[in-house]
Amino acid sequence: MSAPPPVLPPETPAAWLAIAGPTASGKTAAALAIAARWPVEIISVDSALVYRGMDIGTAKPTAAERATVPHHLIDIRDPRDAYSAAEFVADAQRLIHNIRARGRWPLLVGGTMLYFKALFDGLDDLPPAQPALRAAIEAEARARGWPALHAELARVDPVTAARLPPNDAQRIGRALEVWRATGTPLSTLQRRWARSSADRADAGIPRQTGDADGEPNTDCASDTTASTPRGSPHHGADPAGRHDPDDHGAPLRIGALPGVLLSLEPRDRTWLHRRIGERFVQMLDAGLVDEVRTLRARGDLHAALPSMRCVGYRQTWEALDAAAAQGRETLTAAERAQLAERGAAATRQLAKRQLTWLRSIPQRRVIAADESAGLNRVLETVDKLWRGVDLPAPDLS
Repeated sequence: MSAPPPVLPPETPAAWLAIAGPTASGKTAAALAIAARWPVEIISVDSALVYRGMDIGTAKPTAAERATVPHHLIDIRDPRDAYSAAEFVADAQRLIHNIRARGRWPLLVGGTMLYFKALFDGLDDLPPAQPALRAAIEAEARARGWPALHAELARVDPVTAARLPPNDAQRIGRALEVWRATGTPLSTLQRRWARSSADRADAGIPRQTGDADGEPNTDCASDTTASTPRGSPHHGADPAGRHDPDDHGAPLRIGALPGVLLSLEPRDRTWLHRRIGERFVQMLDAGLVDEVRTLRARGDLHAALPSMRCVGYRQTWEALDAAAAQGRETLTAAERAQLAERGAAATRQLAKRQLTWLRSIPQRRVIAADESAGLNRVLETVDKLWRGVDLPAPDLS
């Protein structure tokens, strides 16, 4: 196969290209196939891949794969540290500018839909995270338990408390942090900024990416965050993915730069569920339990951290907790089988949420991930974009 051409031609209308889709839909394979043909640099849009030492359970691209094309935003954080959507937006915008300055094509690849929506739509301007205050709240939780802090939240912000389970450490902590920092309930701030956003939209003022809430995204937490992108399924959009047909005509933009989002979506959920189950078993065979055991042995990590809440890691941590309670460091065959099912079930739920997010983006171009010709369709679409050929309007029927 010939080497990719060295420079992005000026007639290419898409300043950037993105590949999204649910977990196990073939995004990495598509990205590497594109990289073999065109001069791209890959920007990871995956909240789990930012963490060092978390390779197996994140399906991180191998060293050999990363050697074939530059990859960005992988292995940039220690697992004890958080990485917010606002930080991602700032990093991705900087990288897009730098990659284009090198005459190459930014290729954003991943399944963290909050990151994509933050790039396209901007984030609510909620107060930034305050690490010292959060540390004090977490110390209280260790002494009193998260249910006690949930009860405290119910007294000061009953609306937020009503939607959170008593052990949702991440979101209870964030809501109390906002209350203690501002004296205003998080739910009140969200309503206020929702009205403000609507007023700005009515006035024709463009939406800008503001300060995020400092929370990580959905892949390494649960299905909602304390702050969500404007227009997301968790911020007033139709959860079934219906959309305003007038949105079809406007291209997706990151800042002022137009681009194209290719969405790998299976027609048959059974196909995706089978792949998810098989992949989780492969992760266990590759040493996922040992990887999590090594992380636990560090002594400075705990199950409530965003990194350890990543799908697969959370279930493995809990399995090792259960074994430790019985005086064992290893899992029995039955416990391993149970972990395989729990991990796959959690991953299926993540995939369902990812698809819901995607269906709220009317400008995406859907490619059936389970079609035998799916990869060829991706490459044909990219080739047309490269040559400046106009694409038909997205078909979301």
